[in-house]
Amino acid sequence: MYLTSEVKKGIFKTHGGTEKNTGSTEGQVALFTHRISHLTGHLQKNKKDFSTQRSLINLVGKRRSLLDYLKKKDINKYRALIKTLDIRK
Repeated sequence: MYLTSEVKKGIFKTHGGTEKNTGSTEGQVALFTHRISHLTGHLQKNKKDFSTQRSLINLVGKRRSLLDYLKKKDINKYRALIKTLDIRK
């Protein structure tokens, strides 16, 4: 499986402060970014997997709304996160 508990803990430790801080906006955006990159690779191989395509679109929307929230809350954290995760915008 691509997303084990060790990978999740690493993502939250890097972006959320601690591995137990799973509710932080930065950690959730980083987790969504990891999942989006995995689904994108899957869809490049399986072009007709429409349920995965729909899931990908939903994930991108959730990440966008979290990024908008972070942008309103703290613009400096937003800019740092965008730069760290290498997200266009």
